[in-house]
Amino acid sequence: MEGTLMNESLGFAHFLAHADWVARGILLLLAVASIGTWYLIAIKAVALLRQRRASRHFMARFWQAATPEEIAREASLSAGRDPFSHLVQCGFEAAESLRADPAGRPRALVTGAAPDEFLTRALKRAIDGERKCMEYGQTYLASVASSAPFVGLFGTVWGIYHALIAIGVSGQGTLDKVAGPVGEALIMTGLGLAVAIPAALAYNFFVRSTRNSLAELNSFAHDVFALLAIGDRRSIGAAAQPGASDQVMPLARARQRPLQATH
Repeated sequence: MEGTLMNESLGFAHFLAHADWVARGILLLLAVASIGTWYLIAIKAVALLRQRRASRHFMARFWQAATPEEIAREASLSAGRDPFSHLVQCGFEAAESLRADPAGRPRALVTGAAPDEFLTRALKRAIDGERKCMEYGQTYLASVASSAPFVGLFGTVWGIYHALIAIGVSGQGTLDKVAGPVGEALIMTGLGLAVAIPAALAYNFFVRSTRNSLAELNSFAHDVFALLAIGDRRSIGAAAQPGASDQVMPLARARQRPLQATH
């Protein structure tokens, strides 16, 4: 009867009450890792939903715009809320830098740069900046997913070690005396897995979302380049007509080049 009551008192609370400073430190480390993981999951999920909603709104307005000026105005209003409007805004700022100043002289910072190369670099920088924002927190999630199981396993080994020492000192090595303390120590492994699994799933989800978003952004960058190089999309067909050069932007002769975000 006494052995039954002792076994019933075993559990996580009993393990926590008899844990030393090493075990408590491991539990604190796992708790901090779990809190950080769920915090990142929450803020990145909310940011992703808002970004996708803003992107759909801006893209709809982009393809419905009648003039580049209307696109620039919409991009300035939506800049910062989604990567597509930010890309367009950076493109228009780069195109503005290529224009001559009021005195008719080219701007000093871009005097030696070819127009198409300058615009391409500006769009690449914008894509790289968006990639860094999208990848925020992913290193933390990957670190927790890969290390939390081993942290929990270390806690289990440490707990079993002390449990076996206590059993050896007491001289009671029967199965009912061993199973309880060893089972308590295995709780640490379970806690490590409970911390690691959400982090791993969240990391895979956000990596895939980032990869898809960057692919769409790279594809959209070609459209932005064409818009800034030729001007109004409707002027593409009119560019071959006499006098059409006055209707296009300064990058009319720029060549389209692949825009790939660096990874």
